[in-house]
Amino acid sequence: MTFERTTSDNETFLSLVALLDEDLAIRDGEDHAFYAQFDTLDHIKNVVVGHHCNHAVGCGAFKPYNNTTAEIKRMFVRPDFRGQGIAKGILSALENWASEYGFTNCILETGTNNPEAIQLYIKMGYSIIPNYDQYENVVTSVCFGKSIV
Repeated sequence: MTFERTTSDNETFLSLVALLDEDLAIRDGEDHAFYAQFDTLDHIKNVVVGHHCNHAVGCGAFKPYNNTTAEIKRMFVRPDFRGQGIAKGILSALENWASEYGFTNCILETGTNNPEAIQLYIKMGYSIIPNYDQYENVVTSVCFGKSIV
């Protein structure tokens, strides 16, 4: 596995995000439009793409939330590559990169309809935190936080 640092205009990343959005549309059902409005790439500059045998198999990104906290976004692994530790590698790469920028914490949001992601974040040391910002009163959202110091 290799983990490439890139930007949100990377074509490989964009193709993975298209697959992610297809998956989320199914998982989110009628709530998809609500969540999709917060998944734009406008403020995302830091992207990691995971490669296995020269094939892009997963991705993730982060963006500044505030001066000390990075928000993890757009985590995805192709279904045929899940369960192989790829998401853990991508998330670790994102945390390490965020710490290089001086961030000391990471936060993220996922849906209750995504139990695999919830398990991943718990395994990676994330704790459930109060839902923040646009997710504050959304019962199908689960927010997580972690110190990366």
